[in-house]
Amino acid sequence: MNEGKENSTADSVAALINGLASKNGQTREIARASLVSIGKPAVPYLLPLLDNRKHQIRWEAVKALGEIKDPAAIDGLILALLDEEFAVRWLAAEGLVALGSQVVLPLLKSLTQVKESTSILLRDGAHHILRALITDDPEKKLQPVLTALEDIEFTSKVPPAAELALKAWPRV
Repeated sequence: MNEGKENSTADSVAALINGLASKNGQTREIARASLVSIGKPAVPYLLPLLDNRKHQIRWEAVKALGEIKDPAAIDGLILALLDEEFAVRWLAAEGLVALGSQVVLPLLKSLTQVKESTSILLRDGAHHILRALITDDPEKKLQPVLTALEDIEFTSKVPPAAELALKAWPRV
């Protein structure tokens, strides 16, 4: 009996996912709001949209994931910090801020692997997120990472600072 309900939810989510691709803004907004109200069961359907070639679909997916606030979306939202569209990156950063300190470890891990080709995008998003979450860090373990992100030679300074912060950050 539960299987029928799961199939029904999957069908509903699939229809709403299609609505995110609509040319009509109101249709997209209604679809997104409905996906947000479904919550966590919608996350596995939204995550693949982060790779969609249409930025509007990526924007809708990131916006929905940020509003759902499911930790399962953290890695996808971190990858969205590298999106070519500023609006998608901004929403990803805001979604990660909304998830709170649980994003610190995965974000620090990604900062230990900063590459020249993607560094500027990741730097901006990470700086915004860590600056917003600094209040969750009374021992100032994140401050050296913020300082490195602000440095002109951040690509060489961020990975070691992130590595130290990663080792010092409490595991939950």
